[in-house]
Amino acid sequence: MVSFLLSIVALIIGYFVYGKIVEKAFGADNNIQTPAVRLEDGVDFVPMPEWKIFLIQFLNIAGLGPIFGAISGALWGPAAFLWIVFGCIFAGAVHDYFSGMLSVRHDGASIPEVVGIYLGGGFKQFMRVFSVILLILVGVVFVKGPASILHGLTGLNINLLLYFIFGYYLIATVVPVDKLIGKVYPIFGICLLIMAAGVAGAMIIGKAPIPEVTLANMHPKADTNPIYPLLFITIACGAISGFHATQSPLMARCITKESQGRRIFYGSMIAEGIVALIWAAAAMSFFGGINELGSAMAVEGHNAAWVVNEVCNTWLGKIGGLLAVLGVVACPITSGDTAFRSARLTIADSVGFKQEAIKNRFVISIPLFAIGFILTKVNFGVIWRYFGWSNQTLATIVLWTTAMYLVHKGKSYWMAAIPATFMTSVCTTFIANAKIGFKLPMSIALPIGIVVAILALGLFIVASKKVKVKLEAEA
Repeated sequence: MVSFLLSIVALIIGYFVYGKIVEKAFGADNNIQTPAVRLEDGVDFVPMPEWKIFLIQFLNIAGLGPIFGAISGALWGPAAFLWIVFGCIFAGAVHDYFSGMLSVRHDGASIPEVVGIYLGGGFKQFMRVFSVILLILVGVVFVKGPASILHGLTGLNINLLLYFIFGYYLIATVVPVDKLIGKVYPIFGICLLIMAAGVAGAMIIGKAPIPEVTLANMHPKADTNPIYPLLFITIACGAISGFHATQSPLMARCITKESQGRRIFYGSMIAEGIVALIWAAAAMSFFGGINELGSAMAVEGHNAAWVVNEVCNTWLGKIGGLLAVLGVVACPITSGDTAFRSARLTIADSVGFKQEAIKNRFVISIPLFAIGFILTKVNFGVIWRYFGWSNQTLATIVLWTTAMYLVHKGKSYWMAAIPATFMTSVCTTFIANAKIGFKLPMSIALPIGIVVAILALGLFIVASKKVKVKLEAEA
């Protein structure tokens, strides 16, 4: 329990201390007009109140990510607490803040366009394709999951439910951001926070047996599930997630002052980290221990939604049951529709296709949904495994982009380069070892990951020196 409480305190301190350092490094300036003010179009560029933007951003990046990922990550034991705390403060929140604020500085541009500015045209073209694929995968994950749960609850035909959810997604993707997302999502964001606070309160009052922090691998199948790199891929939302970089530009088009960025982008990531800590602790303690959690999840097919339902109904009663249904059904849907909205804007930005006219929005959206529906026929587990790796790879690229931005500004780039190097090693090691990758033994995959990370850092340092020389010559 002590480690859990200290972890929450550490995240809060991280926001107030490191968050200000990050903001200063970026150089937030309220004298610069934001895209919401300069480019207001009534569709995607719409000024909104800060409190509302925070809740929308929180819900967009969270959904069920910090819940499902944390529950699965809890199988490794309280080492998950350390990853959530340090990952969130020094990697995830840095990633989210810069992905949002760089979009603000570049007319609300989608993340591939921002990456292209600082890493070059090759990376931009790669990111245009890569991010759209990731967003479609997210949309599919967050339509198939809720549809399956609703099918179990209601007995309705699953294809009918898929049509219904996709229909809602299409509406949410094309209507102005303040008409549906701006009105409904803050309510869901508050509900997600209430559910997390209720679970935390139940653990504290009930003195739940939360294990103290240890670096030991407590996974029931530790031999085949090493902490590195699997824990760092499994717990993405709550620590660092590339999906967030695709969502931040949505709200970058709505903020009215650059000083709002720390509270909205860095702050919402810290809030997500707290939610992840709560659910990791709940999963470790609810069943009586890590081994018991593993046994219970094995029986239920490693279904994290079942864990959410059990915890909420037992600890929070009828209200908890309602929140559980809301969490496992409504929250993923609200992440799925913004994923498709982001995909629409990414494609529109890539080809310079204006989105003020609703027919233009449909021209891009309908093919996206057709592809998404076809992918619902693919095995869910396969989609999720590819999503996990591609999600963290995207986060890595955005961190390298952030580091290069800091070079351009004459600031120390290490706050981004260090987590970028670490995540490069994580993603390389994972894909080298994983069944969806090259299936190499860990004894080979781990050195490959380390070597690739060192090479990436070396190439970055060389490139940064060239940029510095060029900037000095132009000065």
